[in-house]
Amino acid sequence: MSSIVKSLRAISDPTRLRLLLLLLEEELTVAELQEILAMSQSRISASLSLLKKEGLASNRRVGKNIFYSVRPEAVSAFRSILDAARRELPETADDGAGLEIALRRRKDRAAEYFDKLAGKFGRTYIPGRSWQALAHALLRMLPPLVIADLGAGEGTLSQLLARTARKVIAIDNSAKMVAFGENLARERGFANLEYRLGDIEDPPIAKESVDLALFSQALHHASSPQKAVKAAHRILRAKGRSVILDLVRHSHDQARDLYADVWLGFSQVELQQLLRTAGFSGIELSVVSREADAPNFRTLLATGMK
Repeated sequence: MSSIVKSLRAISDPTRLRLLLLLLEEELTVAELQEILAMSQSRISASLSLLKKEGLASNRRVGKNIFYSVRPEAVSAFRSILDAARRELPETADDGAGLEIALRRRKDRAAEYFDKLAGKFGRTYIPGRSWQALAHALLRMLPPLVIADLGAGEGTLSQLLARTARKVIAIDNSAKMVAFGENLARERGFANLEYRLGDIEDPPIAKESVDLALFSQALHHASSPQKAVKAAHRILRAKGRSVILDLVRHSHDQARDLYADVWLGFSQVELQQLLRTAGFSGIELSVVSREADAPNFRTLLATGMK
């Protein structure tokens, strides 16, 4: 039997078809799919297992969680059928709304954590936040630049950058972090530092308006790192550069509860793929620090040019 026929049989079941349509939009866990579809774990797991067996879906483990996604090359031959199904299946509207809620909950968990931390970053341990790592990033910057600090928190790094930058736009999705940062900027006289409440996956920054887009220990909090990196590409001017400082992939699963991490870091291959898919070139990656204390978090620096 040809592979296309087997694939079509695999998605002829409405549940598997709905799963496939959701996974085309976002990488999701079984628990998130349960929440969206209001189905039992066994039913969803069985359907995912068949989609994976037929090569239509894949999964990867991040700590205790397993994230499922579609293999785009495997569904390309019948993408028009999937598009038609999305329009015709009566459940897809509810599935789309459920997906938005599930992704919002990912972000809300991180925002709640950072609301509690506002004003404490200077005294609270944060994995990967080392001045050694930040120094490596700063060496790659040439003032005066317009800089977007994406996932800035209360803006410790933003304020450092504002000393030489033409303008720094600090983006964070925690209203309390933004308010705290704005107060600090006023107190310290940073007229070229602006805080904005927003999501790093869709930052409130005009297209092609910044020279440098920076993620400092922020990308592992994104629901979709790929969307965040693509957004960085969108707001950069031609020849602009993105700099990513983040943890090297690790297995310290407690980071999810301790630091509201969505992803347990990234490998060099993963960051390279994120940058390349977003349209960056001249990509460079290197591990720039390793913490002495367990669990020995390492920090990875990745850069790319638009």
